[in-house]
Amino acid sequence: MAEVTVVIPSYNQGRFLHQALESVFAQNVDMEVYVIDGGSTDNSVDVIKRWQHKLAGWQSRPDKGQADAINQGVAKGAAPFVCWLNSDDLFMPEGLTTLLGKLKHSPSAPAVYGDCWHITEAGQRHSRYLTLPFSPHLLANYCFIGQPATLIRRDAWQAVGGLDESLQMAMDFDLWWKLYRHGGCFVRTRETCAANRMHADTKTHNRLDEHYQESMQVVKNHYGRVPLKWYVLKPVMKLVRAIARYQYRRKK
Repeated sequence: MAEVTVVIPSYNQGRFLHQALESVFAQNVDMEVYVIDGGSTDNSVDVIKRWQHKLAGWQSRPDKGQADAINQGVAKGAAPFVCWLNSDDLFMPEGLTTLLGKLKHSPSAPAVYGDCWHITEAGQRHSRYLTLPFSPHLLANYCFIGQPATLIRRDAWQAVGGLDESLQMAMDFDLWWKLYRHGGCFVRTRETCAANRMHADTKTHNRLDEHYQESMQVVKNHYGRVPLKWYVLKPVMKLVRAIARYQYRRKK
């Protein structure tokens, strides 16, 4: 039986999907991999078909969004540990192996997270994701968990109902809170386990106001109040994202 269910939600990211799948199958882990494509109109299905001999399953049809696609994929599997890797992100060599080993040796933790790189559209290392020791106070101020570098116990995932499908931007942030409230603090490895790709088409860059609104509501729901940091830094982040978008356009 597979130890890890890996779900790859996909929608019109065919130019990155092969690299994502390549990084998954390079891991030294017994896993079942599901690609849940939202009905892409680019070359995504062609890429998936090139890998289908290694996949536990795949589909390409409209869904209700990223959270719905991930929930569908996890439900198809049966492994005791689960994760998802967005189709434009990557596992680092031995990244998933490291996460699995850490979580198996931490039976009281609902999930594990590791360090994560930001990479450019071309796949070059850009900067490190700011990853911090687990603390609900810190989590209320900043989502310091890089989603690609995470692994979750299936029983904890099921206990909290997986991802909230009403959320479009902060579903992972909400999940970290639900898992913490259910099972306590996550365990952390300081190994670099994954990479988050930065490019012009990401929701984070193009829908900042919605991202902030959802994230602040998540904090209020789980922490009881929204720290001042969220109000102070929003104008700064809007400027940072505007500069990033300008740089992406110049490179095209």
